[in-house]
This record gives sequence, C-alpha cells and structure tokens, in this order.
Amino acid sequence: MIRAENISKSFDDVEVLHSINLTFEAGKTNLIIGRSGAGKTVLLKMLAGLLDSTTGTVWYDDTNFSILNKQQRKKIRLEVGMLFQGSALFDSMTVEENIRFPLDMFSKSTRKEKVNRVNECLERVNLERINSKYPSEISGGMQKRVGIARSIVLNPKYLFCDEPNSGLDPKTAILIDKLISSITDENNITTIINTHDMNSVMEIGETIALLHKGTLAWTGSKEEVLQSENEFLHDFIFASPFLQKLTDQLTK
Repeated sequence: MIRAENISKSFDDVEVLHSINLTFEAGKTNLIIGRSGAGKTVLLKMLAGLLDSTTGTVWYDDTNFSILNKQQRKKIRLEVGMLFQGSALFDSMTVEENIRFPLDMFSKSTRKEKVNRVNECLERVNLERINSKYPSEISGGMQKRVGIARSIVLNPKYLFCDEPNSGLDPKTAILIDKLISSITDENNITTIINTHDMNSVMEIGETIALLHKGTLAWTGSKEEVLQSENEFLHDFIFASPFLQKLTDQLTK
C-alpha cells in the first residue's frame, strides 16, 4: 500500500498540486486520471520518489518515505518497478540486456540466474525467444511488453506505470491493460497507473482518482464512474463524442 497524506507541490510560486490525500491499495490497479495539465505526472513522480513534495508525506506501507535520506530510500526503491510512457528501452541493448539491466545494477545473482530470470519475465509477457533482438526490430506493443518485463524483473512490491497505452492501437492497449492487471493480482503489487485512456478506466479501474487543476476532484471504482454526478468526472468522460453517444444509447 502507498498513501499520500496532504501532499502539495509548487514550482517557484506556482502550486501544481494541492492537499492530495489518497490511498493506493496492494493487489489492485489504482488509476490516476485527468486532463493534460491536471497534475497526474507530478503526482506519480512524487509517489515514486522522483520528486519531493513541498508539503505532506508519502508512506510506503508503514514507512514514511518522505523523511528518509538517500541511502534509506535506496532500499525501498529496489522494491519499485517503473514502466515509462515510451518504454524507455536502450536502443543499443538487446531485449535480454534491457531486461537484465536492473539485475546487473542491483542483484548479486550469477549470470545464469539473471538469464533465467529474464526468460521467466519474457515468458510472463508472452515474448519467448526474442532475447537477441533489438528494440528497433520489434513492434511498439512488443516494446511495451519488454518494458513490463523489465519493470517486474526484480519482483517489485510497487509498480508505477506512466501512460502505458500511449501510442498503441486499441487491441494492443487492451492486451497491455490485462497484462498489468493480472501481474498486479498474481503478485499482490501496489500498482499505480497514470492514464487518460477511458478504455483503461472501464477495463481495469479498480480504484480511480480524478485530478482537476491540481486538486483531487473524485475517487471511486469503474462501476461507480457512469453513475457519478461529479461534474469534473462527467466532463472528463464525455470529452469524447463517441463515449457521449454510446452512453446515450445505453441509458435509453
């Protein structure tokens, strides 16, 4: 579990997040949604420890992460997996080398043990036998799955995903959603996903937090989304004319 307690963030004199209180549960897909500029990425970076909050605290289970020094944070960061928006694979490394990178950095395992773990992760994301390929030789969806494999190679307790479906076709996006959801459930991971994809919200949104201009505007589950009368959630959902038309048809 990860908790944000009254966290705010300012850059110079501009406050971009104000008094956010949220709990992200283990074993569930916790989504942060909102329009561009709402503060989603800043919040995700603060939760992941990539940015410090101006006020408030971030808790990892019973540990106050905000007060830890650099060395103390390192131990927790070894339990964190990151899936970046553009996959962030190293172009000059093979698939195997990309996935093995965290193991080379932080593990004392033997080379054979590392390769075995890489193969386990590739199998989990349904990408066996592509170890020697380079990122440029595989599709965008495959690159995203390699990114997922790398993010789980250290068996993380916490997983952060920044726009995991960005640039993917709808069919591949659904595949990625289901993969992240199943890995979360199987390993009881605290997974936090930053997204503006309503398909993701309705497919895997177990807990959802809507940000609006740096404030927490709504929280709930995917089952509560269409029943909510929250004006900010309504505006976010129906920014798409297609979704407005679909909902009109379903409610007739």
